[in-house]
Amino acid sequence: MTFEYRIISIGALSVHELWKQQGPARTPHATCTLIRTENRTILVDPGLPPEVITARLAERSGLTPADISDVFLTNFRPAHRWGLLAFPNAKWLIAEAEREAVGNLLVQQFQEAPDDQTRETLRQEIALLQRFEAAPDQVAPRVDLFPLPGYTPGTCGLLLPLTSTTILVAGDAVASAEHLEQGRVQRAAFNIEQARESLAEAIEIADVIIPGHDNMLINPTRRPMG
Repeated sequence: MTFEYRIISIGALSVHELWKQQGPARTPHATCTLIRTENRTILVDPGLPPEVITARLAERSGLTPADISDVFLTNFRPAHRWGLLAFPNAKWLIAEAEREAVGNLLVQQFQEAPDDQTRETLRQEIALLQRFEAAPDQVAPRVDLFPLPGYTPGTCGLLLPLTSTTILVAGDAVASAEHLEQGRVQRAAFNIEQARESLAEAIEIADVIIPGHDNMLINPTRRPMG
């Protein structure tokens, strides 16, 4: 059976708080991962603009946007979806908890919007969210939803339980190498305690972690001693 995963682009945080940076230093974008099974070709968190993610996809996999069957977002923050419009024919998926939480917040903000420009921006966000389907518990064989709430109410990773190793596409539940090594969550998390619990769960279950804004990482608790 065909099964493959690889990093398409490595993400970055706008400000890396564990580097002691002050203020936004760069445009944030999420790490983008490709997962290929026998019947599905899944792109996770296309965080670069459409023309850029299209080029990265070709460079890293030889694929075009038309080859992508599903786009999955670990959360609905803009840094995880800049490239969505490159994939109009794919199925767009997000965890139901994130879809519901974001939808409720956007409707509330729309109702309280102070001007027409703000309402129009929110109307566009609502329309974009409505394009998403609630992801099934199993997106494809050996590609399972793995809820990791905390950074956002419905942050959700994808668990790839392979024969000899377990891969977790963790999104912002594990932001970077430093966050993993130091056991830290982002200060901007929606619920800090939930985020800490999700980080601990990620460390407990995964041999390899694909973080939200960094390259693929070996779980430090799985590394050989000496």
